[in-house]
Amino acid sequence: MLEIKNIQVFSLERSSIAAGNSMTVGEINTLRQFGKNDEERFIKLGKTASGCGHDNFLKGIIVQFDIKYPQYWTPEAQRYHWLEIVSSQSKMHKLTVAGLDKDFDNYFNKYVDSDNIARIQEYVKQYNNEIDNEKKYFLFMKIISNLPMGYEMWETITTNYLQLKTIYKQRKNHKLKEDWGAFCAMIENLPMADIIFSDGS
Repeated sequence: MLEIKNIQVFSLERSSIAAGNSMTVGEINTLRQFGKNDEERFIKLGKTASGCGHDNFLKGIIVQFDIKYPQYWTPEAQRYHWLEIVSSQSKMHKLTVAGLDKDFDNYFNKYVDSDNIARIQEYVKQYNNEIDNEKKYFLFMKIISNLPMGYEMWETITTNYLQLKTIYKQRKNHKLKEDWGAFCAMIENLPMADIIFSDGS
């Protein structure tokens, strides 16, 4: 199931200060000391309805994390415009290596049947013993085509508070409660997170 670690948040204060740019004239300084007025503006604008534009500054607050995900989660996550994959583990490069691991069972979530895992392991074994390129290709296609959706991999993601605000509202009660539930729990624990999942809209 979804696991998230190594979470970092960047530019919360600077983006909150920048949210006041529209009410200034002359030179700006978004690197100045973060003050009470900036915090109040963050709360006021951050709680506005999604899509109104007043919460636009949230896209300047960058979040990066490492996430372990099952294959069925990826198509749902990739529908979001600014949930960017920095880099991910590769089935193309490493699945035929992973399949030889004595702990290969641990690469799958708890819902994958053991006979499905054994079938993939057998194909991987045949693949690694095969020398004929055409047969090797056929075996690789058998491996990749029969790989259960519960196969889990790691990737590093970059996103921002504005995108997370949208994701939280759309996924907090999702059918995939263990996966999106873990994702929403991560959002809830970010600095000043109550702004992101406020009921402003």
